[in-house]
Amino acid sequence: MQTTIKSPWGITSYGAASVHAAPGLARIRLGVERTEATPQEAFTAARAAISSLREAVRAHGVQDAQVSASRLDLQTSWSGFGQDRQFLGYRCHAAFAIECRDLDSLEPLLVAAVDAGANQVEGVDFDVRNKPELRAQAREKAVHTARSKAELYAAAAGVRLGQVIHVEDVDPESIGAGRYRGHSDPGSVSEADLSPGAVVVSAAVVLGFAIAAS
Repeated sequence: MQTTIKSPWGITSYGAASVHAAPGLARIRLGVERTEATPQEAFTAARAAISSLREAVRAHGVQDAQVSASRLDLQTSWSGFGQDRQFLGYRCHAAFAIECRDLDSLEPLLVAAVDAGANQVEGVDFDVRNKPELRAQAREKAVHTARSKAELYAAAAGVRLGQVIHVEDVDPESIGAGRYRGHSDPGSVSEADLSPGAVVVSAAVVLGFAIAAS
C-alpha cells in the first residue's frame, strides 16, 4: 500500500511532560440526604442536618468561602420494583464540596462531618495550591521534549531543523489527545508520576518546524 503526504511542509513533533508535587489541599465531596413522609418534613430534616454540618466544619477552622453547596433537591423515594414497589416518602438532598487546606486535620474533619449529619461521602480529591506554576513547568518540559524529538528526526533524515512555524497546545487529558499518545516517549512518565500521594500536573504540545535550506 502506498502512503502519500498530501501537504508536505516540515517536521511535526509531539511532546508531553508532567511534574509532580506533594498535595497541599484536599476537596471533600459529600452530601446530606433525608427521607421523610412529607416534603416539608424532608426539607426541615435536611436543613437541620446542613446546619449541624456547617457548624462542625467551622469548628475545624474551615471558612465559609471554602465550602460550596448545591440547592436542596426534592424527589419521591421508592423501594422495590413492579408490584413490590413501595412509596417511602420524599427525599431531600444537598451536595457539598469542602476545601481542606490543613491535611493533618482531614481525618477528624471527615469524622466530624459524618457525625454532624453528612450521610453520603462521594470521595476526597487531592490537589496543589500552585498549579499554574507547575503547569508552566510541565509546558516548558513538553516543548523541550518535542524539540529534542524533532531534532532526532531531522538528523536521521539528513536535514537541518528550521524555525518553529506552528505551536499547538494539547490537553493531555482530552479525548482528542489520544491520537498523539502513541507518539509519547516512555520517559515522559516517571515512577514519581505513579507514586501514591503525588499530585501530577501534565502538559502536552505539538510543534511544527520548517526544514532549513541546505
